[in-house]
Amino acid sequence: MALDPTALSGEAQEFLTERHLATLTTLRPDGRPHVCAIAFTWNNTTGRALIITRVNSVKVRNVLAHGDNARAVVAQVDGLRWLALEGPAQIIRDSKSVAEAVARYAERYRVPSENPERVVIAIKVDCILGRV
Repeated sequence: MALDPTALSGEAQEFLTERHLATLTTLRPDGRPHVCAIAFTWNNTTGRALIITRVNSVKVRNVLAHGDNARAVVAQVDGLRWLALEGPAQIIRDSKSVAEAVARYAERYRVPSENPERVVIAIKVDCILGRV
C-alpha cells in the first residue's frame, strides 16, 4: 500500500524509530542495483531518511555517479511489518548536518566510532510503500 510521506500514521512513525536494520538500494553507474545492509534514521520533520557512511563507499559513489538523477530506496522489514522509503538521494558533507545525522544514529542505535571521512546519504522521500 502506498503511504503519504507527509502524513505517516503514528504506527509508521513508531516503526521508523524502533531498532531495526534495513537495506539500501542504489544504482550502479551501469544501472544495476546495489543492495547493502545499513542502519538509518528517519527525520519526520524533513521527510528524509539519513544514512551515515564513509565518503569512499560504493553506495556514495553510486549516488554521486547519478548526480541530480540519483534515487535510492531504504527498506525495513520486521515480520509482516515493512516500509520502503524511496526518493532522490544526495550526499551531504557539511559538518553540522553530519553531526546531526550522527546524533540521530546514536539515539536509535549506538554511538558510532569516530570517522573523519563520514558523510550522509540523505533520501528526500517522495514514495513510501509498506504495511504497518
